[in-house]
Amino acid sequence: MRGSVFVEPTIILSILGGVIVLLLLVGAPIRPIRWIGQGLIKVMIGALLLFFLNAFGTMINIHVPINLMTSSISGFLGIPGVLALVIIQTYIV
Repeated sequence: MRGSVFVEPTIILSILGGVIVLLLLVGAPIRPIRWIGQGLIKVMIGALLLFFLNAFGTMINIHVPINLMTSSISGFLGIPGVLALVIIQTYIV
């Protein structure tokens, strides 16, 4: 199909395979990969905190949407970040 935005899956898999082989041959720097991994873990923990907040907050009408921004804030800032999101959601938005 000409002019389509759709890309064949084989092309995407070939590019990903090439990048993996290149990283295996050249070697990836460990420190940036570790930072990315720690950041992703914090975002997932933030999403989990927001999930529990929404699950138990329905009793008192608290709901904070779970998206990348709110998960990042709650993951990196922890409980104070979750409380800040609740205050922002309750009084500002």
